[in-house]
Amino acid sequence: MVTLNQSLKLFEAESLSVVRQSHWYGSAAFPAGAGPDYVNGVVEIRTQLDAPEVLAALHRIEAVTGRTRSVRWGSRVCDLDLLAFEDNVSPDLAGFRHWFELSLAMQKTATPAQLILPHPRLQDRAFVLLPFRDVAPEWRHPVLGKTVAEMLANLPKPMIATVQKISGH
Repeated sequence: MVTLNQSLKLFEAESLSVVRQSHWYGSAAFPAGAGPDYVNGVVEIRTQLDAPEVLAALHRIEAVTGRTRSVRWGSRVCDLDLLAFEDNVSPDLAGFRHWFELSLAMQKTATPAQLILPHPRLQDRAFVLLPFRDVAPEWRHPVLGKTVAEMLANLPKPMIATVQKISGH
């Protein structure tokens, strides 16, 4: 959590103002065996930046905390994802659907050349949806039409049980 708290302190310098912050949640590394267990959280930000600029700012913050990008889904000290940007679908619906429908085998090796929004896997991951629910339970996925709370309710209970709240902010 130290690294995550450190990264949040860097947001303001990147013109990212934290509006709300979730609790911290612990979960096993994804995919299994990719490294030590993770600490996950979600923040809502306010900014004048556009989505690609926000992603670039998040990558700069990751680099300051020691993140290197050598292996897709490899062990990492800090992983800051842009899950959604209001109700934007990027690059467009067809581009989103391509990454949304990609097989797990292809997800492990393929890297999109551009920002995909909303994150094409957020609806599948309890470790994303639980903290997202803390911040914006009524946010509605612009393609699926479901709220965060509804997407979370659609996940198997055993999957949700693997993610544990570990602290407040």
